[in-house]
Amino acid sequence: MRAAIILFPGSNREGDVFRALASVTGRPPAIIWHGEHDLPVGTDLVVLPGGFSYGDYLRCGAIAARSPIMDAVRVHAARGGRVLGICNGFQIACEAGLLPGVLMRNKNLRFACHMQHLRVERADTAFTAHYRKFQVIKVAIAHGEGNYTADAETLARLEGEGRVAFRYCDDVGLVGGAANPNGSVHDIAGIYSERLNVLGLMPHPENLIDPLVGGTDGRALFESLLAA
Repeated sequence: MRAAIILFPGSNREGDVFRALASVTGRPPAIIWHGEHDLPVGTDLVVLPGGFSYGDYLRCGAIAARSPIMDAVRVHAARGGRVLGICNGFQIACEAGLLPGVLMRNKNLRFACHMQHLRVERADTAFTAHYRKFQVIKVAIAHGEGNYTADAETLARLEGEGRVAFRYCDDVGLVGGAANPNGSVHDIAGIYSERLNVLGLMPHPENLIDPLVGGTDGRALFESLLAA
């Protein structure tokens, strides 16, 4: 699998994604500066990493979404190529039109940084085939604007088409209440595009691939992509 990680001014999780992909695939991904106009030939997966692109000015991800490389990312996605947007990358994907909806300020207006349980909503996609449906996993979150929202029609379509990828939950898989760290509507932690080839999620699976750093629940996402 050939992967490319897009590097924006203010990104700070590209190294974590690099290590995750290299560890699982055995092939180091390419790091592509946002000012480039083309992806490497043969790219299978594009990753928009976490961080604070452009200092989160204007709106989180809004400036990065208009970077030159994003035209190539949109073309890649339109061809069916896979795109993974993590945290700030999820925000960028929404601002770039790759995913619907928007990420707002956390409901309590406080930055959330802790371990978080998620429920895997389906296990039949390229991103989740190595999980089980409704499996509860534990990964990390670190965001101030992870409160996903969309209009009623979009939410109905996401739910009806099975495009909610992950929901915030407690350690036994119950959603709602204190299990939701940011007020995200329907407890949504991640969503898919219409063709299921673009995934955006606020949590950080790339940080949970090695037992030495707290667990391996994020590893199956990258193993799923490799298998696909």
